[in-house]
Amino acid sequence: MVVHAAFKLGSIKSNSVGARVNMRDHSARLDEAVALSTAIHLKIVQAMIVPISKPVPATLMGSGKVKEIKNLIKQLSPELVIVNAALSPVQQRNLERLWQVKVLDRTALILEIFGERAATREGCLQVELAHLTYQRSRLVRSWTHLERQRGGFGFLGGPGETQIETDRRLINERIARLRKELEDVKRTRGLHRKARKRVPFPVIALVGYTNAGKSTLFNMVTNAEVGAQDLLFATLDPTMRSVILSNGRKVILSDTVGFVSDLPIQLVAAFRATLEEVIEANVILHIRDAGHKDSEPQKADVLQVLNELGVQEDSGQPIMEVLNKIDLLDSGIREAMLARNKAKPEGAIAVSALSGAGKEDLLAALQRYLDMNDQLFSLNLKLEDGAGLAWAYANGRVVKRTDHESGIKLFISADDLTVKKFQIYFSDELQLIHENQMHTRQSS
Repeated sequence: MVVHAAFKLGSIKSNSVGARVNMRDHSARLDEAVALSTAIHLKIVQAMIVPISKPVPATLMGSGKVKEIKNLIKQLSPELVIVNAALSPVQQRNLERLWQVKVLDRTALILEIFGERAATREGCLQVELAHLTYQRSRLVRSWTHLERQRGGFGFLGGPGETQIETDRRLINERIARLRKELEDVKRTRGLHRKARKRVPFPVIALVGYTNAGKSTLFNMVTNAEVGAQDLLFATLDPTMRSVILSNGRKVILSDTVGFVSDLPIQLVAAFRATLEEVIEANVILHIRDAGHKDSEPQKADVLQVLNELGVQEDSGQPIMEVLNKIDLLDSGIREAMLARNKAKPEGAIAVSALSGAGKEDLLAALQRYLDMNDQLFSLNLKLEDGAGLAWAYANGRVVKRTDHESGIKLFISADDLTVKKFQIYFSDELQLIHENQMHTRQSS
C-alpha cells in the first residue's frame, strides 16, 4: 500500500527542496512512488494521495487521515505501508503502532531498491553504509518484512541469516570499517583517473533522473550491451566505454547512477566515490526524458544533486542537455526537435536512444564542446623520425599533414595537457598557431 503525502503550499519550510516538491504534480509523484515500489517486485493493493496542510510532529498527517488509513488497512490487510515522504523515527514508530503494520518512508524505500540492485563489491559497500547510517537513529533490526514477498537481497540477507546487531557501538564500528574500505575505493578510482589523464582521453559523464534512458543512450553511442531496462535505478555501478568521434578523437563515456527527487543524503554521501567520476568529467551530459510531464522539476532535482557535489552551472564545467525519448512524442514535434538540432546546435540536443535518431547530432555537439578549448600547433619532423611521427599520431589529433623533401609538417589539435606533453617530447620542433592561421594554411 502506497501513501503519497501531498504537502500544500506553505506547509513546509521554504527551502530549495520544498520548492521543488511544490513544483511537482502530486499524481505524478504518486506514480513515481508506485514505480519505486514495483521496482523491487512489491504488489501494490492501494495507492492514494493524502493532502497535508500542516505536518503533525507525531504522525506527519492528521488524526482523521491516520484513522481513515487504519480502516483501509483492516480491509486490505497489506503487509507493508509506504509513505512517500521523509518520516522521523518517532513518526515511523507511531504509525506502525497505530496501524499495526510495517511502515517505510521514501528514504527507506530507495535504500531497499539500492540494496537489491547493488552487484559489485563497491556498490554493496556504498549501500550498506547508507543503510546503516539511516538505521542508526532508528530502531535497529533486520528488515525482514519484505522477505514474505521475495527473497533476501544485498547486504540485508534472507530469512534465517544473522540480524543486524542492535548494539549502537557495533553499528558505529561497522560504519567506520565501511568508510575505510570506501576510502580505498576512492584512492583506486583516483589512480585510475590519473592514468586516464596521462593518456589523456576526455571523459563524458552521463547524468540524469532515474529512468531517463541513460543506459540505453550509452549503449547506442558505444555499441555496448549495458543492462538497460524500463525500471527505476536499473543502473547502480558506473560503466565506462571508449568512443571514437568523427575527427578521430577518442573519448570515454561514463554511465552513472540515476538521480531522484529527495535523494537520501545518506546515498549521496555513500556514493561520493562513484559520483566523483562526474566531478572530474570534461563534459557532463544531462539526459532528460523529453516526454515526461515532470521533466522540468526532474531537471531541478538533478541540478540540485550536482550542486551538492560541487558542480554548478556557472562553475565552468560544461553541462550539455540531451532530450531523450523523442520517439514517444508526436511525429510533428519529433521532426521539429530534430531540425532544431541543426538550426541551433548550441542548444539542447534531441535524440531517441531507442531508434538512434539524433545520434550524429549528439556526437557532433560533443565534438564541438571538446574542440572549443583545444590549441592548434604545427610540428616539423625529419623524414627518418618514424618514432616521433607515430608518437604524434598516437597522442594528438592530426588535422593536416604536408610531406616535403626535407621532412614532414603536421598540424595538430590538442588540449592544454597534451600540448605540454608535445612540448616536452619535441622541444623546439613545436610551434603554437592561431585558428585563423590554420584556416589560411589549409586553404593554401
